[in-house]
Amino acid sequence: MVVLVTGGSGSGKSEYAENRLLELRADWSRKGIELPRSFYIATMYPYDEESRERVKKHQHMRATKQFDTLECYTNLKQLKLQQDCFLLVECMSNLIANERYMDEGCRLEGEAFVGYVMEGVKHCIPVASHVVIVTNEVNSDGIAYDRETMEYMRLIGQVNQRLAALADEVVEIVYGIPVKLK
Repeated sequence: MVVLVTGGSGSGKSEYAENRLLELRADWSRKGIELPRSFYIATMYPYDEESRERVKKHQHMRATKQFDTLECYTNLKQLKLQQDCFLLVECMSNLIANERYMDEGCRLEGEAFVGYVMEGVKHCIPVASHVVIVTNEVNSDGIAYDRETMEYMRLIGQVNQRLAALADEVVEIVYGIPVKLK
């Protein structure tokens, strides 16, 4: 199963995503199925004090939830995952920013860039039993930004559309309330 969780900044989507994966794990446990490892793919590169604090907050949130954290700032295709694992990817907007702006990121543009990001996601799906992907809703504030920011937001929107089409379940978190879209 692939679950896409979206929402605005501070909406509670990270906590919801973790809990959703824990529910999927509990379903297996109730059925007596041996639980595989659960991986938390952390994509946020801690480039300043604020981002380091967010990383600490997220690490604390998952400390007792039996996730193995893998830092992966770019190129999801490089991941070597255990077969049938449970996987949480946190979050696509960070991954897209890293791919776009980090030296290690891909150097593609437009459709080729979107395809590259999606190849990374599609690399993970057949290996995992369940995948929960967190992304951000970035195109609903109605503000016109500079050209580069608008391009970044357009790329997130295109990736989000493809993820939603691929997902079995799509949930938007609004003020901490999950709204099932698919």
